[in-house]
Amino acid sequence: MKPIESQRDSGLASTSGNLVNPAKINLKSKKQGFPIVAGIIFLFLSLYFVAIAYPIFWMIVNSFKNTPAIYNDTWGLPKEWLFSNYEAAWQQGVSNYFVNSLIITAGTCILTVLISALCAYGLTRFQLKGGKFLLLFVSAGLMFSPQSSLIPLYELVQKMGIFDTYWALILTFTAYRIPLTVLLIRSFFLSIPKELEESAYLDGATTLTVFTRIFIPMSKPILFTGVILTAYYSWNEFLFSMLFIQTEEVKPITSGLLVFKDALNTNWGVLLAGLVISAIPLIVIFLMMQKYFVRGLAEGSVKG
Repeated sequence: MKPIESQRDSGLASTSGNLVNPAKINLKSKKQGFPIVAGIIFLFLSLYFVAIAYPIFWMIVNSFKNTPAIYNDTWGLPKEWLFSNYEAAWQQGVSNYFVNSLIITAGTCILTVLISALCAYGLTRFQLKGGKFLLLFVSAGLMFSPQSSLIPLYELVQKMGIFDTYWALILTFTAYRIPLTVLLIRSFFLSIPKELEESAYLDGATTLTVFTRIFIPMSKPILFTGVILTAYYSWNEFLFSMLFIQTEEVKPITSGLLVFKDALNTNWGVLLAGLVISAIPLIVIFLMMQKYFVRGLAEGSVKG
């Protein structure tokens, strides 16, 4: 017979193989808790999507109705789909406003991204005296509200002789979008290895060649991100469009759609059709550049 102590040791040894590892218990509990957290996040994102998508869906559906149908059956589908609302909106002036917005938005995006890229390149690749102060000065532009500078801007636009022209909006929008775009592009430029720049200089490249042949092609994600953010701002801006533009031939679509609203009689179907037309370009731009937008925001925030 085995001694009692040896029997105890063998019993402990046999049972020790069946003991559960505490680390495995914690791992299982984490795996069980993860679906709950993921479900809560999914529910929140679903509600957020509904809160954003449903007003757009309501606007699109009611753009195919006439005014009595909108008032009598606001939440229902149209019994007769009036595609003529879009034709009427286009012929009554939306086409002109649409082209004006395209010109203003395109000019703003080109100027903003070009100036911001050059400024970011200088701040990251040249040892400038007062470079930190210049960066701080550019960043300070984020703190100024456009509404607080309406009167000085109005007088400045008048003195420059660009009142009631495209340049009144293009230059104003560019000035307010440069600070954010510079910071985004600068963060991306800091992640580009300096060895590439040094190799290009050894091969006889100039500073402009390095900027156009190396930095610009490698920075497409952040440049497209700047284009999307700038286009979203300049296309939807309303206050400056109302103050700096008075002529119907130059008005962008945001302020031009006010023509469709009358105090006594408003054709809401045509007005909603105009709103749908005004929303299409931004949706198309974002769908085309969404992969660059997400990648640009992710890579542009690596270094500050």
